[in-house]
Amino acid sequence: MYDQFGKRAIDVIAAGVALALVSPLLMVCSMLIWLADRKSPIFKQTRIGRDQQTFTILKLRSMKVGTSDVTSTEVADLVITPIGRFLRRTNIDELPQLINIVRGEMSIVGPRPALRSQVELLKIRSSGKSVYLRPGLTGLAQLRAYDGMPESEKGAHDNEYAERVTFTHDATIVAKTLGYLMKPPPRY
Repeated sequence: MYDQFGKRAIDVIAAGVALALVSPLLMVCSMLIWLADRKSPIFKQTRIGRDQQTFTILKLRSMKVGTSDVTSTEVADLVITPIGRFLRRTNIDELPQLINIVRGEMSIVGPRPALRSQVELLKIRSSGKSVYLRPGLTGLAQLRAYDGMPESEKGAHDNEYAERVTFTHDATIVAKTLGYLMKPPPRY
């Protein structure tokens, strides 16, 4: 019952409240991005969501305009803007996805939205139940992630999560994500 009705209701309420609370921060960050190069502060990208349907994900732009669609691990440091480094370290660049959640394209917890180029990941998700879930702002794979984690492992974590979509499990994932986000960012 939670996965069919409760999860979506919690997503809309929590994302709506969070969006209202962080909107001043989003406006300040958007202005800083725009002032740096007079280009749109919002990054839009086609991603694969629930039932392998495409949608447009929203992020604060952390890279130079015209950067090709690649995964975060494939992005060269040269294309990340100075403000983008800060946005990525603090995960502030992900906050516009709260709009995706309110619109019903994403959930707070679920598998991260994949790029079309992540063929192996999409194939693994299709072999399990995670293909039927809305992609999430955070998820089980992100909690267990490490740099360079193979897509096969990410997909396995996504399918594991899909087998156990409960309020308690989601709350645990959110709490652990918030704990991670509250740690001071690494110094470079």
